[in-house]
Amino acid sequence: MKNTTISKNAIIGSNVHIGNYTTIENDVIIGDNTWIGNNVNILDGARIGKNCQIHPNAVLSGIPQDLKYKNEYSTLEIGDNNIIREFVTINKGTQSKQKTVIGNHNLIMSDTHIGHDCFIGNNCIIGYNVGMAGEVTVGDYVNISGLTAIHQFSIIGEHAMISGMSRIVKDIPPYVLAAREPLSFTGLNIVGLKRRGFEIEKIQELQEIYRIIFQQKRNTSHALDFIEKHLKQTYERDKILDFIKNSSRGIIKGNMM
Repeated sequence: MKNTTISKNAIIGSNVHIGNYTTIENDVIIGDNTWIGNNVNILDGARIGKNCQIHPNAVLSGIPQDLKYKNEYSTLEIGDNNIIREFVTINKGTQSKQKTVIGNHNLIMSDTHIGHDCFIGNNCIIGYNVGMAGEVTVGDYVNISGLTAIHQFSIIGEHAMISGMSRIVKDIPPYVLAAREPLSFTGLNIVGLKRRGFEIEKIQELQEIYRIIFQQKRNTSHALDFIEKHLKQTYERDKILDFIKNSSRGIIKGNMM
């Protein structure tokens, strides 16, 4: 390991590869079988799980890019089996949530930035050069295509897919495909749902729910009332209703084709 700096207080698991010119600071924990490339900076507060890949020039647990940050203690928590590609930057938390969290089995492509206090679920794909502001929440199995910009406090529901070069300023409900400008509901993420074992009957149920929400002439609150009264209660139905009811930013609009 040429010109690599590893603090004596860092906790490094077994069978961890650390590349040349990499810096690992004091308050860092790295799990077993993780591979770390050249020129990586893993800074104080980083907690990295097992079997991760961290590619060259990534910077993890950097100081939040938030003027309210006053050097309070916070962390970046990264789970197991994540792939973090070249030049990714992920900031640790602020006093708001005290931590930024990345779940398990995620692919974060090169040049992506994930801001302070973000919460990313499991099995997500975050494309090239995505810019994610602070306190964004991303559910499980979300696919965000490249060059997308995400406003702070935005929430993206599980199993959603967002097209490339999108501008996210409203919340995106679960299971949907979002595209166009301004970003709109354009259907279900059918390919993703089928890949994850959703049966055709469940997909048809989701289509009916979103037809009522986005393609009938009802305002959102009336649409939710109608769904609650007339459609069978299921996990997915209630997930959608709860998501929309709890959205403080409001959700994306429908595409009335």
